[in-house]
Amino acid sequence: MATATFAQTRGKVTIFKDPLIDSLIAKRIELNTKKPTTTNPASSVIVSQMGYRVQIFYGLDRRETFSEQAKFKSLYPRLQSYITYKEPNYYLKVGDFRTRLEAQNFLNELRANFPTLFIFREKINAPILDLSNK
Repeated sequence: MATATFAQTRGKVTIFKDPLIDSLIAKRIELNTKKPTTTNPASSVIVSQMGYRVQIFYGLDRRETFSEQAKFKSLYPRLQSYITYKEPNYYLKVGDFRTRLEAQNFLNELRANFPTLFIFREKINAPILDLSNK
């Protein structure tokens, strides 16, 4: 009966790892060094915090929801829109506002094109503040 024994070598550590780990770490570092701005909100880095969004549409029809999203995107191409589904309705919310006042001002601007508007407090993808004007 043969038994394998392993002895430790004092002061020497051998690490065995998959080479994919290094590439994943490099990718994570790359993603975390990109900074989102107000002019480029679609960056891959997300700074999550509580804020406000304006709900511009809700309904049962998925196609109608996507149609409303396209209408919004044509009017405001730089702002993000978010569709969620909670049975039985689809909800279309727009914007990432830090304060309720910002959301309210935008809601007033939207009133002419979208009849049913509500403000919701939720987790947003907050843009980085531009402090160069101060």
